[in-house]
Amino acid sequence: MREPTMVVGADSNAAAAGGADGSPLPPPTSSPPQALVERLKDYGQEHVFALWDELSPDERLHLVKDIQSLDLSRIDRIIRCSLRSQGLPVAAIEPVPESCVSSVEERTMEERERWWKMGLKVISEGKLAVLLLSGGQGTRLGSSDPKGCFNIGLPSGKSLFQLQAERILCVQRLAAQAKNEGSVTIHWYVMTSPFTDDATRKFFESHKYFGLEAEQVTFFQQGTQPCISKDGRYIMETPFKVAKSPDGNGGVYTALKSSRLLEDMAARGIKYVDCYGVDNALVRVADPTFLGYFIDKGVAAAAKVVKKAYPQEKVGVFVRRGKGGPLTVVEYSELDSSLASAVNQQTGRLRFCWSNVCLHMFTLDFLSQVADGLEKDGIYHLAEKKVPSIHGYTMGLKLEQFVFDAFPYATSTALFEVLREEEFAPVKNANGSNYDTPDSARLLVLRLHTRWVVAAGGFLTHSVPLYATGVEVSPLCSYTGENLESICRGRTFHAPCEIAF
Repeated sequence: MREPTMVVGADSNAAAAGGADGSPLPPPTSSPPQALVERLKDYGQEHVFALWDELSPDERLHLVKDIQSLDLSRIDRIIRCSLRSQGLPVAAIEPVPESCVSSVEERTMEERERWWKMGLKVISEGKLAVLLLSGGQGTRLGSSDPKGCFNIGLPSGKSLFQLQAERILCVQRLAAQAKNEGSVTIHWYVMTSPFTDDATRKFFESHKYFGLEAEQVTFFQQGTQPCISKDGRYIMETPFKVAKSPDGNGGVYTALKSSRLLEDMAARGIKYVDCYGVDNALVRVADPTFLGYFIDKGVAAAAKVVKKAYPQEKVGVFVRRGKGGPLTVVEYSELDSSLASAVNQQTGRLRFCWSNVCLHMFTLDFLSQVADGLEKDGIYHLAEKKVPSIHGYTMGLKLEQFVFDAFPYATSTALFEVLREEEFAPVKNANGSNYDTPDSARLLVLRLHTRWVVAAGGFLTHSVPLYATGVEVSPLCSYTGENLESICRGRTFHAPCEIAF
């Protein structure tokens, strides 16, 4: 028999306190609560009590509380719907119609200026919120800290969170200047997970919210789902704990609704929501041009896209699902190689070329519709991954929704092409990997900002090859390279360095 272990933080008086659903917990030495056992049998999950006799009193209490915290009927419906959806026929895909895309080469200077001014006006009226997806488990960079805390090695040493906060500060200033009166506040909603929440909050607090007001930042947690075997049974991480994982960045819709933050946004007068992932060092947070384009098109949802670099690039692409159907995203693994390589003879581009980079804009009304639609359909993606279990790491299924799952619910969607060298510097893998590392993201930032400085009349000296270095422009100085002439013209900067006020 296994030696019993103590649960850190377990409360020996938990039986008196009751379970998460308000029901009384059993005395530590009793059998599992019969009503709970019967409910688990209804869903084929009674195996979670298989090692009950080997558990210590505290471990038994921990297990009962863990099971009582689960919405068993909802999870059962999600598992059944998700497993049933596998292998079902889906409508054929078509390329995104050209009319749905604003491409860089077709965009006029007049349009850009008009959208920029339109966006700044709406921001100055307090109608835009920023929604940051910063959940997950934060392990892929080789650090236990949330991704946003990561310092990618810029001369300033700023974290991803700080870069994004300072871009919000910059847009607030630009919007206030355009309004020519008072101050402007953009509310920042930050989605964390149970694995990243505490560390994220403490990081913001210790850095005094990077110059923002504490009241304009709202944290909320995405949900988790049990990890399951291929036959839909819960995987036990320990004999007294169900293995769980975050429910994907698409869990943001359910989390916003359940935490009543959609109502909070409405009460603040917010009409539009700029949604993005934390792991992009070049993200233009609260981009006025994108917002102006979105409003001008009158659509429910929009996404920034970049051209696919080559046919087999491992990125999801936007497609039309079925003739006249909605736009959606298909993962690279779902796209047949012949379709991935097909070329549009009129444009010379790949037929399926518009890559999803997790930069989205939604109306507030649409977010509410998506939350209801996803909950009603109950279909999650099944990701086969290694899961910690009683028997060591085992292959299991994680139940996840993706932020792009919203697009099929939109009656109208518009795509806005951006240049990846200007707006997409992903930080997904630890240094030493072949792509999307902190080092590669740092170089993308330095190269872009170097071009800004040279265009503004500045000069650079460098003791290492320029392709390996550059200058960093503080977001507090410039959002897209504007207003740098007074700082840079005629001056020489030695790379690497940060240019700040």
